[in-house]
Amino acid sequence: MIYPIRAYGDPVLRAKCEVITDFGDDFQKLVEDMYETMDGSDGVGLAAPQIGKSLRLFMIDSTLFDKEKKEGIRTAFVNPVILEETGDEWAFEEGCLSIPDVRE
Repeated sequence: MIYPIRAYGDPVLRAKCEVITDFGDDFQKLVEDMYETMDGSDGVGLAAPQIGKSLRLFMIDSTLFDKEKKEGIRTAFVNPVILEETGDEWAFEEGCLSIPDVRE
């Protein structure tokens, strides 16, 4: 199922997200649907709030960023926590499916 993308200004995009505790069939289906939604929108990342779900879940597809790999890395992050920031800074064009037509 492809979900509609919530646009900038939608309150769900600013709401505190819930921790995911149930990893059953509904969760698996949500992850599949989010990948389908991201792919159908030509995105490289998607967070659950962008489809109206206040859950701590986002995913990325790094295929476009690693030209040496024949297959991209598709990863779902569940209940993520940033512990520290390391490594060199690097820049690339960035955009957001919830703010269409804006790229920096």
